[in-house]
Amino acid sequence: MLDDHEIVRRGIRDLFSGEDDIEVVGEAGTAADALTRIPAARPDVAILDVRLPDGSGVEVCREVRSRSAGVKCLMLTSYADDEALSGAIAAGASGYVLKTVRGDELLAAVRDVAAGRSLFDPAATARAWEPPRDDGDRADGADDDRTAALSQRERRILELIGEGLTNRAIGERLHLAEKTVKNYVSSLLSKLGMQRRSQAAAYVARKQAERR
Repeated sequence: MLDDHEIVRRGIRDLFSGEDDIEVVGEAGTAADALTRIPAARPDVAILDVRLPDGSGVEVCREVRSRSAGVKCLMLTSYADDEALSGAIAAGASGYVLKTVRGDELLAAVRDVAAGRSLFDPAATARAWEPPRDDGDRADGADDDRTAALSQRERRILELIGEGLTNRAIGERLHLAEKTVKNYVSSLLSKLGMQRRSQAAAYVARKQAERR
């Protein structure tokens, strides 16, 4: 499990210690430590905090999934954050639950994820996967290319949103100020007829799935 608060790790470890079918095989308090320990321990499920002093649990999830596809990631966070949720979806996480979850619910979540089921907080997932509003002018069901109105820079930023990157990370990738990225995101969301970046991430994921 990955969490920068030792008391949280201890609480989760104590919760799991009474379960015959769950064993804690490693702990980490930083993203860097997790990226070393998780590949070595090869857990069935990695429980990852989202916000860390040296990075993000979403980034850890993406890296772990790229190295070891068999390791499933369950995001455990205090924040109902659309940006983090869309990033977790894009990074390949199997679930996203809040720390307000009860102990028995966390145990059930770990078992579900280990069994290969996708588990996300229902209210948060509904927001992330809410389809963009349609103007009703495509009643024949024909799909549109919503990106046609985007500039080349906006298309690239949309791709990076789909990869789960935050505005800051996008800015670092493209050598842009975070505020500039935020303005681009607002513009592309408006052009796409969307209200939240999580909708954009879901749109990118859907388009990628269609191309497979």
